[in-house]
Amino acid sequence: MTQDLQKARDLTQIVYFLYAASVFAGITALIAIIINYLKQDAVAGTWLESHFRWQMRTFWFTLLWCAVGWLTFIVGIGFLVWGVAGIWAIYRIVKGMLNFYDNKPMYQNA
Repeated sequence: MTQDLQKARDLTQIVYFLYAASVFAGITALIAIIINYLKQDAVAGTWLESHFRWQMRTFWFTLLWCAVGWLTFIVGIGFLVWGVAGIWAIYRIVKGMLNFYDNKPMYQNA
């Protein structure tokens, strides 16, 4: 493994840890998404690029569903939407980390 690929792998792992920590402290997700965008070029053309795409989509769709939860809070289903969004985000983080540790790319259309 080249040194550049190892650095990109380490960075991808750190970003997964930041997303996992965001379950307890949401600010780490903001740090993670910033890293995703700033370091996209570092993983371009590698199997890790699919992980960055997976991480970024997880962030944006979780944010979307949290906003929907906020908007539906008034009609009483916001907590349910937040709960489902949280479970979905945890699933995506765990699934991504499992594939990462197996040295597998994520799905191409995910």
